[in-house]
Amino acid sequence: MNSPFPHPAAPLLPRRRLLSATGALGLGALLTACGDDTKTDGDAAAPGKGWSFKDDRGRTAKADRTPRRIVAYIGSAAALHDFGIEVTGVFGPTKLKNGEPDVQAGSVDVDKATVIGNAWGEFNVEKYASLQPDLLITNMNIPPALWYVPEESANKIEALAPTIGILSAKTSLLTAVGRYAELAASLGADLKAKNVTDAKARFEAASEELRRAAKAKPGLKVMAVAARQDLCGVGAPDDFADLRYYKQLGVEFVEPAEPAAGGFYEDLSWENIGRYGADLILVDKRTSNLQPVDLIKDKPTWRSLPAVRTEQVASWHNEAHFSHAGFIPPLEALTQAIQNAKRVR
Repeated sequence: MNSPFPHPAAPLLPRRRLLSATGALGLGALLTACGDDTKTDGDAAAPGKGWSFKDDRGRTAKADRTPRRIVAYIGSAAALHDFGIEVTGVFGPTKLKNGEPDVQAGSVDVDKATVIGNAWGEFNVEKYASLQPDLLITNMNIPPALWYVPEESANKIEALAPTIGILSAKTSLLTAVGRYAELAASLGADLKAKNVTDAKARFEAASEELRRAAKAKPGLKVMAVAARQDLCGVGAPDDFADLRYYKQLGVEFVEPAEPAAGGFYEDLSWENIGRYGADLILVDKRTSNLQPVDLIKDKPTWRSLPAVRTEQVASWHNEAHFSHAGFIPPLEALTQAIQNAKRVR
């Protein structure tokens, strides 16, 4: 599976065998079981009505009944949860080594959902099949590739249940959130529920607060980075739905001059990390990346940056889940960071 992001966003890990040679039930048997339509969990919609949803690949997923056994990328599961839809299984960064939820899990109860893969390159197809899934949902950064769905197993996975990809990069944040809201509604969510409407109102208020904070600090330059041991990626704001939205609200970002061919980042060696002047640095907080405490300890050139010396470093909530509730904490955190920052270049 090739990553549509450079390594800071999704490090390529050693591939694991996705199909176990052992086990009492082989994949062929599971495929047969999943084709059995005698489901008895009460998840059927009214007879004859059916269900369908057109995804951002232009493909329409269809079923005789509203899907209930949903397996989703953890960020997708978190977005759906905020709109009132729970999933059966998840894949992607879900649990830390100590069993606690990964930062990308949002408010999902990670102990209730079956985890079929917890890292890049992991997707247990047999375990997925055993869930008798009705639907798989995930993000897309570069269509039609489904995020965290292994390329080498995609055909087997798509044979088990309809799949949906929601565009999550190089697009409007509001569009992505709206698409998840639309998908959740098709699955039975009540978008007029108080918690949903309250979250939307708070999201809108937080957006306006960020707009005011950015306007009050003209010329303040913000740089978003994803750090790993050998290189540091400087984010191209228009390629990330969140950074693009913050930019629209008035935040002034460093624009890397030479992003990679596919976009998203310009990779800099640590010797060249000072190429772009920044007053405030946002560090990708996903667990696959080095964090400020690591950088302070291990990277002398990082310590020399004016923003670091003045402690104007904050978290970048890259891959926050696409719901109004999911983006409230990032909006509020960025607003506070900008309010507390000053020009230091």
